[in-house]
Amino acid sequence: MKQKLIALLSGLLFGFGLSLSQMIDRDRVLGFLDVAGDWDPTLLFVLGGAVGVTVIAFRFVLRLPRPIFSSKFYLPTRKDIDLPLILGTAIFGIGWGIAGYCPGPGITAWVLGIPNPVLFIMAFILGSLAYQWYAHKSNKSDRPDKTQVQH
Repeated sequence: MKQKLIALLSGLLFGFGLSLSQMIDRDRVLGFLDVAGDWDPTLLFVLGGAVGVTVIAFRFVLRLPRPIFSSKFYLPTRKDIDLPLILGTAIFGIGWGIAGYCPGPGITAWVLGIPNPVLFIMAFILGSLAYQWYAHKSNKSDRPDKTQVQH
């Protein structure tokens, strides 16, 4: 129950941060991607702040024997770059550039009461289901994305 409560609080904090930084406004994100036009550097500062906090915090967190509310850390172990990774990142980037949303801001933007985030989330869900169907059909569904690592 503690893990679920922490996940809920983390999600609420993340959504609040997205709202406060205006990253749920697709025009702000698309303005960042428009480097040849009316470029908006706001997203650069948000990303810089997130990377800065992560670089500092992970140095301390990963020194702990285990997470506070779990018995072990779950960290990715794969370091290779393969075709599914390249295609997935390309599809993500193209979708982000077209829609102006990625999943977190897309879900958070539902509070705006406009159709764009709803359409984005519907397309996101359909794309996820299509991938699951394809992965199952091509027998790639048994590839682990993450492996348990005792830290």
